[in-house]
Amino acid sequence: MGLEVEKKSIHHPSHQHLLVCAISSPILCFCNACGKEHKGVFYQCTTCSNFTIHSDCAFLPKKLLIQKTTDDAFYHPHPLTISYSFPLPDQEAKYYPRCRVCNLNFYKREFFWIYKCEKCMYYVHLDCGTSRREPFMSILSSTGSGRLVKNYEDAGYPHLLHLPFPDQTDNILKHLFFKNNGPRSFETDEINLHQHQVILVDTKCVDSTVGSTSSSTKAFLLHDPMKKIELLCNACLRPIMSMPYYKCAESCNFVLHEWCTRLPTKVENHPGHPQHTLFLMSNVPHKFFNIFDCRVCRLPCNGFAYGCVECGYFVDVCCGFIPENITHKAHPNHLLSRVKLDNSDRICHMCRKDLWKGRFSFSCSSCDNICIHPECALLLAGTIRHKYDKHPMSLSYFPIENHKSEYFCEICEEALNPHSAFYHCHECVWSVHSACAPLILRSETETHSNWYGNSIYRYVNVKFGKIHKTAGHEHPLTFTQGTASDGDCSKCGIELRYEMIFKCLECKYVIDYKCCKRLNSS
Repeated sequence: MGLEVEKKSIHHPSHQHLLVCAISSPILCFCNACGKEHKGVFYQCTTCSNFTIHSDCAFLPKKLLIQKTTDDAFYHPHPLTISYSFPLPDQEAKYYPRCRVCNLNFYKREFFWIYKCEKCMYYVHLDCGTSRREPFMSILSSTGSGRLVKNYEDAGYPHLLHLPFPDQTDNILKHLFFKNNGPRSFETDEINLHQHQVILVDTKCVDSTVGSTSSSTKAFLLHDPMKKIELLCNACLRPIMSMPYYKCAESCNFVLHEWCTRLPTKVENHPGHPQHTLFLMSNVPHKFFNIFDCRVCRLPCNGFAYGCVECGYFVDVCCGFIPENITHKAHPNHLLSRVKLDNSDRICHMCRKDLWKGRFSFSCSSCDNICIHPECALLLAGTIRHKYDKHPMSLSYFPIENHKSEYFCEICEEALNPHSAFYHCHECVWSVHSACAPLILRSETETHSNWYGNSIYRYVNVKFGKIHKTAGHEHPLTFTQGTASDGDCSKCGIELRYEMIFKCLECKYVIDYKCCKRLNSS
């Protein structure tokens, strides 16, 4: 933009002093508007010697309306208003948002200009907002920078897993083994998954014994938290919400998805432990009440496992098949590949919590700052049903457009960061933390997002309800999750809320998992 069409001096609302265009020829200089060094014609403050802004930035419109019909890079239905700073207190109040075009933060750019829509908590860097491929090309020559162009060919990834899974009834095991014609795990001689006979339930009132032609009429129910009916698969710990499925012919609460009966008895070359074969096991050796910490998602689990006993390496059955590549709606059109991080200076794109060195994540090779926890990618379903709402709740990754109030969780009643993944009902206009909406929809559960390490309900891989007899107490104890009403441990005195506990239903005796473990080992 030539000097002949520029004003030689201007009063700009971003600065209290007169700005003067003293040099008519282009120079290389730092711009205090966008925070970048580039070449062009600049305005400078004669009072503040270190304040200069590029002429393109100086005359940017105060409002931008970016629509699909006018810009294919990104769009927003409301006008974006220019702001001449983004102070840290304001960023903190808005949960430290990231640019909605490039996904980089504003943390060290509080004195640079941005475009924003406060109503939708939508913020973009100055150059991202004007959709310029390179900083400070004229806005009239925009070709777009925010759009995620597909970076892979479908033909090269015929079995690519597209996430999130549609709803909480789906998981990677269903994706891999549903309607698989392979042998069932409990029909092989290699493994004994359950001590009793297992029967097939294929209608609501008829079950047929495996290997037998006899049948009996008996009512069977599916998982339904609204009616306080809990039916969780003992292998993957996900709810059984459709038939057919398998159950124990005796009185114990052992059930399996049909596809979980087709799990392979061993896994070769698992990316977390390629040196040894991992074997399928229904009970992990030397683990009290079969509770082990999965070495991939780091969540406690008492379901089936794939493990190497020699090295003490165990993973839950879903993490036994962690995919090499995925796509995810949180970062659409880009391939995300399984990697082990070589540094810890990353945060998850979904939950905004830390990623740890040496652990798996799904990473975008095209975007350096995009990584996702495996558990966030694989365990947070696209829609869920919750006992608190009659409508489906959708997984959201950004603030909701036209949201009319502050964000808070309807479950724990604490503040909610809308820049991290959360569930939202568009009909009732209310939201919940992803960690406060257990994916298995237990009928009685107490949650609080501040207690969990990331966006996943901590006990999503734990099946409660089993009865245990322990030394030192005459009554049987029920394995469950502690709530506020359970008070403190009868042995060590710690607060039992949110903990795994063993509770007597006949008296007030209640102890935490660790104390019960010590009692049984003594």
